[in-house]
Parts: sequence; C-alpha cells; structure tokens
Amino acid sequence: MTVRRKILSASIMAVALAGCASEGELVVGDGVGITAIRSACPAVGIPDYTGDVTVFRQAGDKSAANVDFTAAMTNLRSNCSDSAENVYTEASFDILVSRSDPRGARTVTVPYFSTVLQGGSAVQAKRIGSVTVQFADGQARARAQGKAGAFVNRAAATLPADIRERITRKRKAGDPDAALDPLADPQVRAALDRATFELLIGFQLTEDQLAYNATR
Repeated sequence: MTVRRKILSASIMAVALAGCASEGELVVGDGVGITAIRSACPAVGIPDYTGDVTVFRQAGDKSAANVDFTAAMTNLRSNCSDSAENVYTEASFDILVSRSDPRGARTVTVPYFSTVLQGGSAVQAKRIGSVTVQFADGQARARAQGKAGAFVNRAAATLPADIRERITRKRKAGDPDAALDPLADPQVRAALDRATFELLIGFQLTEDQLAYNATR
C-alpha cells in the first residue's frame, strides 16, 4: 500500500464532517440509548493532510528558503437539494495562495479533487478540477474560489424501514435488549455504512506533497 493510500485511509476516518442543516430522515429519541440525525444529503469535509499544499522551486530541497508558494483550502460550505430522486450537493471553498517572491505578475493554478465515498471507504465518483489565482506585480497573497458538486441516489442514502424500526423502537425496562445499543448490531451497522455518503474535497497532491504534509 502506498504512503498516500495509508494516509488517506486514516485521514478519511478522522475527517470532521459538516452535514446538511435541514431536518434529517431519522431522529433517534430518548430511551433508545443513542441520539442521531440522518439526512440523504452527504456530509462534506476536507480529509486530513489534503487542505494545503507547498510547492518548492527545486526538487529535493524542502527548506523554507526553497518554497515557491503555498496554498490553503478554507471556508468550505455546502448547499444540498434533497427534493429529487438524485440528491444534489454543491460545495464551494476559498483557495488562499501565498508566494515567496512577489516580483512580477504571475498566474498560479492548483488542482483539487472531489470524491464521493460510500460507507467511509468505497469511492463512488472522483473528479479533478483546478483553481487559478492571479498575482499582480508586488502582490504576495491572492485568493480565488472553487466549487464541486455531487449526486447521491436518495434510495441508496435512505435506511431500510426495518433498520429504522430497530433503531427507533422504544424499549421498556425488562426487555431482553433494553440495555443494548442497536448500533452494536452488525446488521444495523452495515446498513448505516451502506447508507452513509460523504463528499470529500482537497488538493490533488503528489506522493511527495502528501508525505510532506503528514510529516512536517
């Protein structure tokens, strides 16, 4: 397994996710042992180590003196339209670029990816885009905006009725499973994984760039 795959596998599990703010498909109330809100909208986030990139002038020299420019992805926000059979989510974000040498006008283009994951690991779609930033002579910092979108099938993102019933069913004291967390049931957990989608966005990094981010 490559360094990149190892890092991304771990980072995707740890990513902080911001889901849709609309009412969810499932609300688990008191007396069940858990509280959860689900929506057909995918959660949106930036995996660890992919939210910034450092580009060096000369290959092999990772000293501060050799930095050409750095870029950071920030202000990630999303809108979700979940009224149709295919739920559409559009995310926008800012790219902040700083260059070491502000002399002369310059154009910098940085690539980024958007990936739809199902169950935390299965890649359903991946697209590559780019953002171009323009520097005027003497300008050391510049900003541009990028966008990414994804469709998720509503049926695939909806829990089956029997799974919802297992999670939300009220349990009385004395019931054999009154003290059991329904999410501990392997069938329930597997169904939740299958119905969970994420839209992950980050810079399209080389192996060296990703390793640099993970070890600095």
